[in-house]
Amino acid sequence: MTEKRSCWIFGGAPVSVDYKIIPPSDAYLIAADSGFSMLKRMGIMPDLVLGDFDSLTDDKPTDCEILTAAVEKDDTDTMLAIKTALSRGYLDITIAGSIGGRLDHTFANIQSLAYIVENGGSGRLVGENDTCELFRAGDYKFPKNEKMHFSLFSYSEEAVITTRGTKYDLDSYCLTNSFPLGVSNEILLPECTLKIEKGRVLVIFSKK
Repeated sequence: MTEKRSCWIFGGAPVSVDYKIIPPSDAYLIAADSGFSMLKRMGIMPDLVLGDFDSLTDDKPTDCEILTAAVEKDDTDTMLAIKTALSRGYLDITIAGSIGGRLDHTFANIQSLAYIVENGGSGRLVGENDTCELFRAGDYKFPKNEKMHFSLFSYSEEAVITTRGTKYDLDSYCLTNSFPLGVSNEILLPECTLKIEKGRVLVIFSKK
């Protein structure tokens, strides 16, 4: 197991020129293709740069590990980065630059969270205006953030959930993946709780 405790992957979703997100100092950093450009702009050198490099406009760095993949492949560059992180022992994975831009890329990144969960890890997507994370059955807590909407979606056919501390609490309610009842809620207390009795739930925080 590596000494670094978590992995941050940087993707190529478009962000404003002023956007900065600084990863923890003890995180292992992977730039997926054009995700290197975001890190370069922030003056951060990744531990690894990988991908097919069909979208990277900057020169590849010369002072970190490089993994070059074929252009025609089953894995997206982000998924390749996830598989590499998992194979190197990182089970806590944050993917920045992963929301926004092309809808198919964003949806693929959301699906990649399921891959992380299925392989024993936890993962989250971090964008300029949104964050999302996929949770399996269990009990979870989330702090209040008055600037963010709090939305819950079933990522299985059905998900049975109970919430406390939100504007619209639910009690052993069965969310389905065909009706978005959990969208645009708010956390009213300093902390809300989410109990997932069955299924998987995608939790999204979006700026108001």
